[in-house]
Amino acid sequence: MSESSHYWYRACFAAEIPRRGSIRVSHGRLKIAIFKTAKDEIFALEDKCPHKGGPLSAGIVHNNCVTCPLHNWDISLESGKALGADKGATARFKVQVSDDVVMLYVKKTPSLSVV
Repeated sequence: MSESSHYWYRACFAAEIPRRGSIRVSHGRLKIAIFKTAKDEIFALEDKCPHKGGPLSAGIVHNNCVTCPLHNWDISLESGKALGADKGATARFKVQVSDDVVMLYVKKTPSLSVV
């Protein structure tokens, strides 16, 4: 029986995320931006714009997208894809919210061992 390569990671509390804003969390070396829309929907993307790697967590959240603060690319919070004429995508993560706890479905990071 093989073990799954993903698991649900407890990232934060939904109340910590400002409406129409975001917070940034780390999972190993991976930086993840967790966004809350005006309708209190929660989405998670890798905190890296597909254009030049800008921090999406510092962007402006509107409708169901975020505008990168570096070059104004709009990225869909639902798909992670660039919108309009822009091309590219950033990784997105499944999100579950239960009792105000935000859980992200992420890859397991390899364990470090001391030799």
